[in-house]
Amino acid sequence: MKQLVVYYSRTGTTRRVAQAIAEVLKCDVEEIRDLKNRAGVLGWLSSGMDATLKRLTKIEKPEKPPELYELVIIGTPVWNSTLSTPIRTYIVAYRDRFKQVAFFCTQYGSKSDVLKEMEALCGRKPVATLMLRRRQVETGEYADLVKQFCAYITR
Repeated sequence: MKQLVVYYSRTGTTRRVAQAIAEVLKCDVEEIRDLKNRAGVLGWLSSGMDATLKRLTKIEKPEKPPELYELVIIGTPVWNSTLSTPIRTYIVAYRDRFKQVAFFCTQYGSKSDVLKEMEALCGRKPVATLMLRRRQVETGEYADLVKQFCAYITR
């Protein structure tokens, strides 16, 4: 099965997980690039506000068309208890091209409904989901969880 990992990462945490998933699955990976500057404290504040208001943003056109893949694995950081604006934009723009989806997210702490929100936005039930806390990524605890997630996808 041809698979694609698509993700957005403002700080690098979600990027680490996306790269680990792509390495385990030996699949293509693509980073979504937001055209809005989200660096620093002001970027963090505007990111939270944009996510809360469920705004869309302008992203670079992805190089890898999702319709060429049997499974698109979508990763996002959690911003203010919701999915990141760049991933919301990607899903809205490309959801009609997804055959199957799986989701993963990274967050600081509190439980959120991001995975259910992604499912509703895609209009598809994911084949697998993974929610990680930032601490798990920073300490390396996430590696076994990524392997379990990938094993579930490939079974």
